Amino acid sequence: MEVGGLVGAVKVEVKLLTVLTIPYTLLNKPQYAQKTRRKQTHWFIYAQEAGIRNTGSSGRTSRLPLGLLLLSFLTTILQYMLHRLRALPAILLALLLTACSQSQTLQGIFQKSTPHEEYARRLRQARLDETALGRDWLRAADQALHDSLTITLPFQERGFFPADRASAVGYRYKVRNGETIHVSLKLAPGTDARVFLDAFELRPSQPKPHLLASADTTDLSFRYTADSDQQHVLRVQPELLRAGRYTLRVLREPSLSFPVRGKNDVAVGSFWGVARDGGARRHEGIDIFAKRGTPAIAAANGFITRVNETPLGGRVVWLADTEHGQHLYYAHLDKQLVQPGQQVRIGDTLGLVGNTGNARTTSPHLHFGVYRGGHGAVDPFPFVRRADALPAAPVAAPERLGQWVRAKDARLAVHRSPAAKSATIGTTTKPTPLLVLGVTADWLRVQLPTGRTGFVAARTVGTAAPLRQVALQVAADLYGSPQKSAPALDSLPAQTTVAVLGEFSGYRLVRRANGRVGWLAPAA
Repeated sequence: MEVGGLVGAVKVEVKLLTVLTIPYTLLNKPQYAQKTRRKQTHWFIYAQEAGIRNTGSSGRTSRLPLGLLLLSFLTTILQYMLHRLRALPAILLALLLTACSQSQTLQGIFQKSTPHEEYARRLRQARLDETALGRDWLRAADQALHDSLTITLPFQERGFFPADRASAVGYRYKVRNGETIHVSLKLAPGTDARVFLDAFELRPSQPKPHLLASADTTDLSFRYTADSDQQHVLRVQPELLRAGRYTLRVLREPSLSFPVRGKNDVAVGSFWGVARDGGARRHEGIDIFAKRGTPAIAAANGFITRVNETPLGGRVVWLADTEHGQHLYYAHLDKQLVQPGQQVRIGDTLGLVGNTGNARTTSPHLHFGVYRGGHGAVDPFPFVRRADALPAAPVAAPERLGQWVRAKDARLAVHRSPAAKSATIGTTTKPTPLLVLGVTADWLRVQLPTGRTGFVAARTVGTAAPLRQVALQVAADLYGSPQKSAPALDSLPAQTTVAVLGEFSGYRLVRRANGRVGWLAPAA
């Protein structure tokens, strides 16, 4: 297929989309009639507004049906094929696009494997998935997503992963539409291990989590922006047979620059959803109070799509945010300082704060709104809220990482979150040993003998000092976990003296004189 010819066809298609979308707009927005007479260089903006993100002053959003867009695109390719039979690959691609859901993209179809997926693939190629350790690693990866712990952002934890077992941990957290999530993991000096970070969105309608971002040791940091109020889960998993320590941070940041110069979210005096006109409508934005004449500035890069005056918003400016695929609404301006079609950058002045429109009886302020295609108006506060402050360093001593501890009282609740009133995943008894894998604030993240992990208050446990010394009557194997299927770590000859650190289901956690720790089966 000739690239130049296909590019020409796509250019024709853009014009065809414009012709299709402008009449569609006129059926819904009479005020667009004058726009059709403007120069052709702005047609793409109109097509974008009408077909994808068309938001008017009412806050309602119209969308050109995806089928019409795809049909138009397919028609152009078919016409081109009549002249260039070598366009068959393009036809197949168009059919593939038609079969895909609206949320799918070319990137999703041909997406590169993540570092975690590539590592798992190599495990299977080496047939390590047929070994106990390989199966445990793959199982731990899946369990971390479906049996995750719950955290509240901002979050910071110092963690540890042992070399003698496959491990992974999942952290579930709530996000708001428009928040940017910053995930970073720093390995402690001397830690030579590859660690995989993967963030997923949990969609109620889909059993498989949707991948959002990923990284490994080459760059243990990423950011992504949430496009809905949802539950996300972060999986942290090291490669096999490596031990190490790390510091994990998960913070929230704004995805937009603040729209009033010299102000921040402290200046917001009225929030989303507040009743208006005696309850007849709801506030679809936030009000940012500032002195009259304070610059209202571009919160994102993009194009000005509308500058007009309405009874409700007074002097208003609409900005198409081309990076995030949304429209930003500036209302009650005293002056408008931009023109439709003008390209702007973050920080450019769009107008001056005032109280025009239905705000004549209030103090000067900017009404700021965010409109997303398919969603209409959304709460803009998470988009501009200040970034989280760095959480305080853990109160619990990091020296406890990798240590075995036991409950101080007869029974101990193990929580799903590092909070006293959070749900519990179970209880443990005083003789049961717990392995400390993380410290956050004054909580410890521990692993139970069953393999599950949870949080316990640091003050409720103490170091697992030896309960007693025993000499083995017969030779016995030392296992990695208190399970029949667990692999043997070592063989102990008869008369070996060991220190018993804890007990669980008939198994005993023991430590040899050389410091090695493992489980003895009940028959030993």
